[in-house]
Amino acid sequence: MGRLQQRRLKIAAIAVLFTLVFSCISFSRREDESITWDIPDPTPGPIRVSSSRLVSTAAPAPALVKVVHSSSTVKAQQTFISELPAGIPIHVRPGGKRPPSATPSATPKTCMNYQQLQRLQKEPLSEGWRKFGYNRPAPECRTFNLTSMEKLIEKMKGKIKDPDLFRLFENTYPNTLDTMIKWKGYAKRLDAISGNETTTDEELTYVITGDIDAMWLRDSASQIYSYLPLLEASTKPDSLASLWRGLINIHARYIIISPYCHSFQPPPESGIRQTYNGAFGVNHPYPPYDPAQVFDCKWELDSLASFLQVSSAYYQRTGDLKFFQKYNWISAVKAAINAAGAMRLGTYSKDGKVEESAWTFTGYTNRGSETLTNDGLGNPTKANGMVRTAFRPSDDACIYQLLVPANMMWAKYLEDASFIMEKLEGAQAKNLTTEMRNQAFGIRQGIDRDAIVHHRDFGDIFAYEIDGFGGANLMDDANVPSLLAMPLWNYSVSAFKLPSPREGEKAKNYGEIYSNTRNFILSDSNPYYMHGPVISAVGGPHIGPGKAWPMAAVIRALTAFRSSPSTGGSAGRSQQKEIEDEIKGQIFMLLNSTAGTGVIHESVNSWNEHDYTRAWFGWANGLFGELIIKVAQEDEKAERKPGWLGESYQ
Repeated sequence: MGRLQQRRLKIAAIAVLFTLVFSCISFSRREDESITWDIPDPTPGPIRVSSSRLVSTAAPAPALVKVVHSSSTVKAQQTFISELPAGIPIHVRPGGKRPPSATPSATPKTCMNYQQLQRLQKEPLSEGWRKFGYNRPAPECRTFNLTSMEKLIEKMKGKIKDPDLFRLFENTYPNTLDTMIKWKGYAKRLDAISGNETTTDEELTYVITGDIDAMWLRDSASQIYSYLPLLEASTKPDSLASLWRGLINIHARYIIISPYCHSFQPPPESGIRQTYNGAFGVNHPYPPYDPAQVFDCKWELDSLASFLQVSSAYYQRTGDLKFFQKYNWISAVKAAINAAGAMRLGTYSKDGKVEESAWTFTGYTNRGSETLTNDGLGNPTKANGMVRTAFRPSDDACIYQLLVPANMMWAKYLEDASFIMEKLEGAQAKNLTTEMRNQAFGIRQGIDRDAIVHHRDFGDIFAYEIDGFGGANLMDDANVPSLLAMPLWNYSVSAFKLPSPREGEKAKNYGEIYSNTRNFILSDSNPYYMHGPVISAVGGPHIGPGKAWPMAAVIRALTAFRSSPSTGGSAGRSQQKEIEDEIKGQIFMLLNSTAGTGVIHESVNSWNEHDYTRAWFGWANGLFGELIIKVAQEDEKAERKPGWLGESYQ
């Protein structure tokens, strides 16, 4: 062996030793955390890492291990743990012994990682043929306990007669509160003169998406928004109102830091380690971002819309106006308005020069949906009042950057949030109120002029994306905002003057256009409508053809409620029966597409329920809970006895 080879071998040996030592130190630090929800998904099989989301591409999941509350628990855990990859720390409940196959730990915790926990089919099992396990952590292991949630679950137990349906609701609706409130606390302020740091009364809430230990603006807003029926005014720190205020405050902080980014690291006050994202080394957004603060940076207009959505909902439910004046909400709205406003610029100036874009993005990837064409500019766009957004809510790149559902959502919540802004003090708030309403009106004009296209089979429909030159992408994606979800933010109704039709045109009938669009979306004409014996629903390019998203099935059911019968008599009853069958059909599919886990997944192979992605995905679980609550409300309103929830889904 030559000297050079010996030197290389010695260097390699030192590197291996250093790696082992560093891993031990990192593991020790992980064990010191109070909440350990950051362990990798134990699902066997290859893991595909995109630039923003961790997606399991595993084939059938391992069989669930049934756990009973007795001395057999440890044995069942041993069986399960033996199937896990080496090196994953295992936490057992008090009174249990550490299985021999578990990774040694200096300080065992009492709370098992949720992805491990949900694989254990804990008794009591549901009494239907699906035998769903009870997947909630013990109260002492939940990340946020809410008394009103427990009362609601108990109330729904008396309404939902099907045992599998109740178990699915019981597991899913509180999922974010149970497992994903990674940290809740208060902001700290540094005195520039003294250098002293003091804790303020500004609440902060850090919410992860589930299996990805980072905070998406859109996901976290949607996860908390699912609990709107439980929101009421309160100053108590353990209330949902406090959690909600903390979310708005942390969104405001992140938007001020980087309004074009969509996913963020934990706040320094939390003491939680930052999550490394390999995308930082291969993606190049401009302006660049600080990876110590930002987890990933893709310009998605719906992220800003989601901030206004939870803000408007909080004010409408609580009437708490002082909150919005006190901290950084006004500054965050200003940053959001300026960021969106800068992206209303088209690709070319009037004299033909290429305009400088406020934000660009290139990525080194083998996936076309992870980068923008034309050196980060994207496909050319003609200014029409709408806002260019580079990425969809799925985190996939837009083909045409005038993304219609995102612009609809942004316009609607600009209008809603302007009612908060107009009541706040100061000239800045007054000016922003005018800017918000003007920007919303300009977006509505652009949508009316360019985003409604005539389809040969369905009539006038909304396009998913347009470029302002006449190009249109006719499809829909499962992720919200979507065209299918349009009624959920009531875009067709505005408190302000709607755009006037052009000369010779009729006023737009949004209800009819949406109905046509819905028929298109739920047909084979939509390239991303997946159908099969397990689940038929909209999917998208993020996971690919053949993979339906349960989220889209929930959205279909929720928006079906908006399709109330337009006529009376037998025609009205027939239409009502169609709506009923549609909603029940979606619930039945959702029950049958969990692969026995008793939770809602991100996507499911329409032909194989065991081929799914993201076993721990808060957004979809919360949406399912919203749906069941909506069904219960409609049962009461229609005075149905026993009601749809009183029926069997076996």
